[in-house]
Amino acid sequence: MRRIIQRLIAAIVLSIGIVAAAVGTSYGQDKVVRIGYQKYGKLVLLKSKGTLEPKLAADGYKVVWTEFPSGPPLLEALNIGAIDFGNTGEAPPIFAQAAGAPIQYVAYEPPAPKGEAILVPKDSALKSVADLKGKKVALNKGSNVHYLLVKALEKAGVKYSEIEPVYLAPADARAAFERGAVDAWVIWDPFQAAAEAATGARTLADGTGIVANYQFYFSSKKFLEANPKIVDAVLAELSTVDDWAKGDIHAVAEQLAPSIGLSVPVVEVALKRQAYGIKPITDAVIADQQQVADAFFALGLIPKAIKISDVARKPGT
Repeated sequence: MRRIIQRLIAAIVLSIGIVAAAVGTSYGQDKVVRIGYQKYGKLVLLKSKGTLEPKLAADGYKVVWTEFPSGPPLLEALNIGAIDFGNTGEAPPIFAQAAGAPIQYVAYEPPAPKGEAILVPKDSALKSVADLKGKKVALNKGSNVHYLLVKALEKAGVKYSEIEPVYLAPADARAAFERGAVDAWVIWDPFQAAAEAATGARTLADGTGIVANYQFYFSSKKFLEANPKIVDAVLAELSTVDDWAKGDIHAVAEQLAPSIGLSVPVVEVALKRQAYGIKPITDAVIADQQQVADAFFALGLIPKAIKISDVARKPGT
């Protein structure tokens, strides 16, 4: 019996060694960059262009793409280690950092304040943001438009507690908006442009003079520390795609329209409200983002105060 047990132990140890070696070899041969993207934006264009894969293959990396409906679930995936890189607007990383997610800001796009808005039905009696007091307002909780709503209400002299927020994903919010279940909808492009075209929705306010509406690019802290050159390579390819997009908006609209299920003219409207030029994180941008974090903490929307500088990639690193 003792010999049998010893043989079993030896076999188990040998099997574990073989598996460990196989895993180690596989990992060395198949390094992966897992990128999270949304249905609209520069990462979609990069994916469709197919130029990143050969660039990273030269360094022994494969690219795996995963689509997300909005920024919050994308950053949750980064939090749990399901992706290594992605992009969202201003608000999602605030909630993610407050929850302890190991995110690192690595780049941003300039402000695009017209790319998000508070919409009302075309025949609505509401004429200004102040009229939202006591009304139901649909929005994607934790998304960029959350901050637009907070600041627009503040500017109009309405407390956030004086409206009834209805937290819905874009598709559900659009349905609620069309059937009159909510009084207003805070949404971003291209959903914004689509609603305007399909329903004649009116804009109570966009981000102009209220919020910047930045787009940010993120890596997980672990991936950035281990693979800074790969993150730089992704950003370089994004910049190339960005330059192309800025120079030929119609061609970009034609490429994006089928994949997002919208007409070319609607996508063109959205693209013209977008910002171009992917840049490294600066102290000024960190300061702007800190204002978003402080506003959310003051309203009790995040559980603790956070410092954006703690999770921003330092210039030159």
